[in-house]
Amino acid sequence: MNFKDITNKKRKFKKFSFRGLGLEDLIDLSSKDLIKVLDARGRRKFKRGLQQKPIIFIQKLRHAKKLTSSYEKPHPVGTHLRNMLIVPEMIGNQIGVYNGKAFNQIEIRPEMIGHYLGEFSITYKPVKHGRPGVGASSSSKFVPLK
Repeated sequence: MNFKDITNKKRKFKKFSFRGLGLEDLIDLSSKDLIKVLDARGRRKFKRGLQQKPIIFIQKLRHAKKLTSSYEKPHPVGTHLRNMLIVPEMIGNQIGVYNGKAFNQIEIRPEMIGHYLGEFSITYKPVKHGRPGVGASSSSKFVPLK
């Protein structure tokens, strides 16, 4: 093989699948069939029944998707429901997930199915380790003040 043969090959993209089902199949699944595909925690959550807040949230997502024309992103829908499981119906939506201070905007992609919304909105500010302060060790006692 020479360089021309390598550059002329078409790039093959990996098709998305979730537990053996393609994206189109996942979107067409009924709620009972979706429960069978989820992991044990997801099955338990759906079998015990959804409360009113998650149902209203999904209705808001449907409404936001309906208002947009094709090839546009729907406007973000804010929520405090960090424990909401991501289902195939949410794909393509913009969601503002509350982290205790602000709403972090995320776009739902197919790879996120089965995860919780809270996993994509970090609640703390990661530590940025700098220089040690006074009292950290015996060598840091004589830190100049200026």
